[in-house]
Amino acid sequence: MSQYVSRLAGTLVPPPRLRPPGPPRAYRGYRAPRRVAMLSVHTSPLHQPGTGDAGGMNVYIVELAKRLAAIDVEVEIFTRATAGGLPPAVELAPGVLVRHVEAGPYEGLNKEDLPAQLCAFTHEVMRAWAVHRPGHYDLVHSHYWLSGHVGWLAADRWRTPLVHAMHTMAKVKNAALAAGDTPEPASRVIGETRIVQASDRLIANTEGEAGELVHHYDADPARVAVVHPGVNLDRFRPADGRAAARRRLGLPVDAFIPVFAGRIQPLKAPDVLLRAAARLLEEDPGLRSRMVVPVVGGPSGSGLAKPEGLQKLAASLGIADVVRFHPPVAQPQLADWFRAASVLVMPSHSESFGLVAVEAQATGTPVVAAAVGGLPVAVRDGETGYLVQGHDPADYARVLRRFVDQPGLTARLGEAAARHARCFGWDRAASATADVYAAAMHDHRRRVRSGHG
Repeated sequence: MSQYVSRLAGTLVPPPRLRPPGPPRAYRGYRAPRRVAMLSVHTSPLHQPGTGDAGGMNVYIVELAKRLAAIDVEVEIFTRATAGGLPPAVELAPGVLVRHVEAGPYEGLNKEDLPAQLCAFTHEVMRAWAVHRPGHYDLVHSHYWLSGHVGWLAADRWRTPLVHAMHTMAKVKNAALAAGDTPEPASRVIGETRIVQASDRLIANTEGEAGELVHHYDADPARVAVVHPGVNLDRFRPADGRAAARRRLGLPVDAFIPVFAGRIQPLKAPDVLLRAAARLLEEDPGLRSRMVVPVVGGPSGSGLAKPEGLQKLAASLGIADVVRFHPPVAQPQLADWFRAASVLVMPSHSESFGLVAVEAQATGTPVVAAAVGGLPVAVRDGETGYLVQGHDPADYARVLRRFVDQPGLTARLGEAAARHARCFGWDRAASATADVYAAAMHDHRRRVRSGHG
């Protein structure tokens, strides 16, 4: 791994010594788990991505669980019930069960309120486990720091290994806050540090994220495995072309259409796209009749405090006539929005990977993204899109201008983008994850036998 810039200190630091993606070859062939307890406290895999706290992590859990089940690793996903009358368990797919856990009031709880409900959540998880014979779960896989605390206790009680995926990290987010955004509390930093110490394996989306775990949280490099998330290549594919997708969505066939898709919150920086679009129109007023800027998604996180903020910004910039706001959509419709786009714009302040960028590329659409987090892995700068340093709308406007001035650029970069995205199938991610599980189980058994487990 090359050197990387510490987002906390802003300095160049030497890369930690990491093992290659997945476990070392010596572990391959060890027994994978029969059944995994997967924990997702704050967001349900059944929720619509793009709403509330549902996003890329939801897609990650759903797709990974399905592919694990396809290779004979059963998955039971524990998530907090957010509505009354939900069935205790729902079969998401053959071999994948979603268990609704009663913990706190159904509605009115923000993610920041959930630490107070972790005891109740853990209690209900233990009750669900108690009806089974010992050894029902071979391993615990927790997602995000809230789930990590439950996973830590469950794995200890069940005498199983704990595998944890951060998805985002407080120290990294706080080092790259958008203006007006709320910093993550010290309690989260402390909690993440403890989870890192307690986990048998940590799964990072990229080598950069793995390096941050080692550098900022003192993770043991031997326990960090890099597994790139995947993309559903059956759903996200070029299909029948850009013009057909635009007709289905009621968009002008010949327009320049830069799309934002995701949760509307300062972290994702959709305002940068709007400001860049306004700058384009200032420089070229004639573009107004042939540009549409769709924003597909709903308010989330700190964006809930001002749910109409982006619409007001569009009005104040004088571009309300070219911006189209559309609520979150299911993945088949999202694929059409990607196909319809001239370019997907992701000006995020922080992204552990940037799954949306790979999904868009899989449909044959290039991406303009901030050079943060995992986006330099997801997007090949100059080949499948462009990476922008910083969040100055003028910089994004200059890059977007290339697509306006060069009508063939979308198709040329889009072809390379579709080829690049084929490297990120979920089958490969599930196989690598199963290898990480096998490594964690092997090491855990060895520690138990030696009296250190």
